[in-house]
Amino acid sequence: MANSAVSTESLGGEKKVAFKGKKLRVALVGCGGVSDLHFRSFANMPDVEVVAGVDINPDRLAWVQEKHGIKKVYKDWKVMLKEVKPDAVDVCTPNGVHAPACIDASNFGCHVLTEKPMAMTPLECQRMIDAAAKAKKKLVVGFQYRYHPNTQIIKRAMDAGTIGNVMFVKCQALRRRGIPNWGVFGRKELQGGGPMIDIGVHVIEMAHYFMGSPKPIAASGNTWTYMGNKPSKVASMWPNWDYKTYTIEDLAIGQVRFANGAILQIEASFVAHIEKDVWNFSFMGTKGGGQWDPPMICTDRGDSMINSTPAYVGTYTTFPALLLPFTVRFPARAWPVVFRSSSPRLTVVFPVNVLMPVRVSRPVPSLASVPAPVPMALLIVVLPAPPTVRPYAPPIAAGPLSVRFPASELMRVAAASVMLPP
Repeated sequence: MANSAVSTESLGGEKKVAFKGKKLRVALVGCGGVSDLHFRSFANMPDVEVVAGVDINPDRLAWVQEKHGIKKVYKDWKVMLKEVKPDAVDVCTPNGVHAPACIDASNFGCHVLTEKPMAMTPLECQRMIDAAAKAKKKLVVGFQYRYHPNTQIIKRAMDAGTIGNVMFVKCQALRRRGIPNWGVFGRKELQGGGPMIDIGVHVIEMAHYFMGSPKPIAASGNTWTYMGNKPSKVASMWPNWDYKTYTIEDLAIGQVRFANGAILQIEASFVAHIEKDVWNFSFMGTKGGGQWDPPMICTDRGDSMINSTPAYVGTYTTFPALLLPFTVRFPARAWPVVFRSSSPRLTVVFPVNVLMPVRVSRPVPSLASVPAPVPMALLIVVLPAPPTVRPYAPPIAAGPLSVRFPASELMRVAAASVMLPP
């Protein structure tokens, strides 16, 4: 009887229904690195059509046309707004251009989605809000972590009264060594700030959302620059950043006090002398406490102190299902550190110097999108295991290895923090 039972996995797929209504016509302003994720995400939305791309760099416009098939490209978003008349505009520019692009889009009657952070100053943010309100259109900032399963788990506990009144929240967005070596991340005049405005805002926003979005009434903090503005020979995932134009902070520490008496602290750094990267927040309430990763609720129950963790968290991935068979080829002497198979999935742990020579028989989003140098010490890839693959121990010397994977399987990639192989 058990063998004939239907597993929950077989029922877990979402039924796809063809969209027959009017599509939302979206234009992207700013076609740099982050826009690729936006283009690919919109491609998976049957009710959305990307109708134009805007960038001051002709090479990026050519990339938009070649990779994403967008026919209409422009150097000036005002010209695009007049000619294309999109329903919505997605702003993926450097931070210093968020406000003017968003305000112009709202004035043209468009809904607006902008990458985080919202803008450079509170005044710019207010002008963006005012423009959207006047146009009676939506304005959304890309703080997607509030939708993360971890956030939703502890938010539901908060809304159910399990936590009580939140008194204190500690947020951490810390990298051991992770100064971006591309774009304008190190230039304050274009970016507005460093790790606080780049990665700290994500943790602050999801923590503030979890708290119930109380009103801030006071804030204090400090910043330090001690490494980014100097050359460094230390091996890291993103070496050779432009220290000569580096004007942002390396470390920012802040505290926010809210009208309900709660306090939120934030630590954000690109170059913290710590054991490993940290992306988390913890909280203390009158009835319970806990943390975001791994999600945990700490309460008293039945005269005992109980730490509760969910049996099921959910998935959080932007990678689409792979619809065609593909082959991953490992060159000689570059096999994975760990290569093991157990039904139904194959786990491969790559050392930092392996992914670049890895070749696939067709574009695979997770591998094809990894820039050089690989931005992590290790990349863990979990794949459906072909029935012909047997467990392997890392060979001392071996020839090339090719592994072919079946169609309609999902590749899940966890670009985890530093993880050492067993």
